[in-house]
Amino acid sequence: MSLISCNDITKIYKMGEVEIKALKNISLEISKSQFVSFIGPSGSGKTTMLNLFGVLDKPTSGVLKVIDTDISKLNYIERAKFRGEHLGFIFQNFNLIPVLTVYENVEYPLVMVKSLPQKERREKVLSLLDAVGMLDQKDKLISQISGGQKQRAAIARALTTDPKIVLADEPTANLDHESAFKVMSLMKKLSREIGTTFIFSTHDPKIVKEVDIIYTIEDGALVKREERSN
Repeated sequence: MSLISCNDITKIYKMGEVEIKALKNISLEISKSQFVSFIGPSGSGKTTMLNLFGVLDKPTSGVLKVIDTDISKLNYIERAKFRGEHLGFIFQNFNLIPVLTVYENVEYPLVMVKSLPQKERREKVLSLLDAVGMLDQKDKLISQISGGQKQRAAIARALTTDPKIVLADEPTANLDHESAFKVMSLMKKLSREIGTTFIFSTHDPKIVKEVDIIYTIEDGALVKREERSN
């Protein structure tokens, strides 16, 4: 089953009188449990692609369906609700809340989106922290943990709402080689175990080496699709 279906999508940004074609006639499909990366030089359209998949923006033309939903037909409030129910996000700068503990950061989406009872929230958060190897760090503030640990906490937070799709924009950019390898191995393990589709935008060869499918984008156009067996 296709979780994401792009049919001839184009994205145009207007800067005054100038039109910038960020994406040009993209058609592709992404299925459940796939581990996918979009690669290409800076400004090629990778982040724009993730913004569309993450229902943060709409295509200018063409049809984009995310989990059988035509996102062009959703208003601002409906898009926000859709993101909260179906999508997870991992950012290169982590986007964790520094005044909260690791546990509180991972719990936050459950409080804001799911409104689960406290007992269920606790079970869920502790289970995820255990899965990402951060259970022993749960009571520490974000400022007290390393970059690799922050990214692990960010992965746990992205998975709290049981998203079908997790979108990660340069998730290993701020990590050393060992931490990046551990983070990628963890995400791949979680993808296989719970069926989450992970989609990356990256320059990092450590990510490219681990994914199932690589899409190369240049000047907003999809120029190559490569399928790998890992």
